Amino acid sequence: MPRPRSRSSSSPKKLSADPSVRLRRAEAGDAAALSLVASATFLDAFAGILDGSDIVAHCAANNSQLAFDAWFTDPGSVVTLAEAGQGHAPVGYSVLTTPDLPITTSAADIELKRIYVLSRLHGSGTGRALMERALDDARALGRGRVLLGVYGENHRARTFYERHGFELAGERRFLVGKTWHEDVVYARAL
Repeated sequence: MPRPRSRSSSSPKKLSADPSVRLRRAEAGDAAALSLVASATFLDAFAGILDGSDIVAHCAANNSQLAFDAWFTDPGSVVTLAEAGQGHAPVGYSVLTTPDLPITTSAADIELKRIYVLSRLHGSGTGRALMERALDDARALGRGRVLLGVYGENHRARTFYERHGFELAGERRFLVGKTWHEDVVYARAL
């Protein structure tokens, strides 16, 4: 995935750690909220970096309610939703599922396919909480290793993953719309 744009001083302020942000296991009735937050966080991260038509195509293909419904019916997948405020607005999410990466995997592996938080919440602890929950869920599923792919130039994300014990394990090409991007693959033993 491409590197998120830098924030100017006129950008919305980051939210501080907020006790009203909660994480919960998502379920079938959450597909619409997840589709919305998945597209919003992807747009938030990559608008101005990727071609607009590539963003729209990627979100339409990968962030639909049907995509989330498929993960809900898969016993090897876990979707977590981060919500904020009294109205429980969706602000982030993560998806653990069967690995689909160009490295050697085993039945003990699981892929952290997605982990996104709206940029207003970067630095609030929400991303850290989503990561800790994903690692706990992987352990609960009896997995021994978590894998993930990330755009090679996304230094902020790479630093976040490395801070959580992930190490380089390979590379892949990742298609967004009609454009291929160079990603790295990380792994972390549990």
